[in-house]
Amino acid sequence: MATTHVFTLSDVYRQSLEGTWVAQGWNAAWFGGGYAPGSPFSRVDRIIFSSDTSTAVAKGPLSLARYALGASGSTTDAWFGSGYAPGTPPGPVSRVDRVIFSSDASTAVAKGPLSLARSNLAASGSTTDAWYAGGNAPGTRSTVDRVIFSSDTSTAVAKGPLSLARYVLAAHGSTTDAWFGGGAAPPVSTVDRIIFSSDTSTAVAKGPLSLARSYLAAHGSTTDAWFGGGYSPGSLSRVDRVIFASDTSTAVAKGPLSLARYGSGAGGNTTDAWFGGGDGSPGVRSTVDRVIFSSDTSTAVGKGPLSVARRELASN
Repeated sequence: MATTHVFTLSDVYRQSLEGTWVAQGWNAAWFGGGYAPGSPFSRVDRIIFSSDTSTAVAKGPLSLARYALGASGSTTDAWFGSGYAPGTPPGPVSRVDRVIFSSDASTAVAKGPLSLARSNLAASGSTTDAWYAGGNAPGTRSTVDRVIFSSDTSTAVAKGPLSLARYVLAAHGSTTDAWFGGGAAPPVSTVDRIIFSSDTSTAVAKGPLSLARSYLAAHGSTTDAWFGGGYSPGSLSRVDRVIFASDTSTAVAKGPLSLARYGSGAGGNTTDAWFGGGDGSPGVRSTVDRVIFSSDTSTAVGKGPLSVARRELASN
């Protein structure tokens, strides 16, 4: 994932009156798409953080089954973008689906596409926009697209590129910046920072991850990003913490995931991250791990699983 959800008191008051507050990004994460051998998924699972030992609940599906997609979101919606679809012909797509949290039993609504069909990209954003970066189209890409939520039927606008073309990377952001880390080009430890207010510039390379790897996932708080799992080669349980205020330093390795895996999705709130699914090498997993930021040297705690085992999924 990748978005930090920021709420005002008016948001809380309004959503409480509407009866939708419990379903919002602050209290839940949506994991969408993915792949198990022979079976791409349109499934969207909802994990409610306050009952995270329960099996995730399947919600309204994406408009198209696919995997290797990216996801970002606001306080009220999640946007699942691009990915690989096994259609006729099979290949990367530019489709962006919007999942409305307050009506998440409905099929996701297709919105304006990305500027380029691609798979294996990453996404992050603010409460008003999402940035989708990197991917394979085919050919490794540095492309960054901005989707403006308020005009989400328009084609996404291409912005300043990443500092390095790569795919199977991960991203997390604050309200002002996004950090895109890792990926394959071949496997790299590069972390790029995109400043939303100057998003036509080439992204600035920052302090690297502690280990070059691909197929990782990321979530974090307003001050830090946690990049978990991946492939280097072989499955990894490593979790790296990137501190935004000192982002020229090498990321610090923290307590590992409960299981080495790659191709997971990650979502959460400002205090915890949930890493879900992935390939445990061998075997596609439904495992969900919770990383508590305040005790980040501990091994992640296994929580209630996804409703179906899959890899190369995305989460808001």
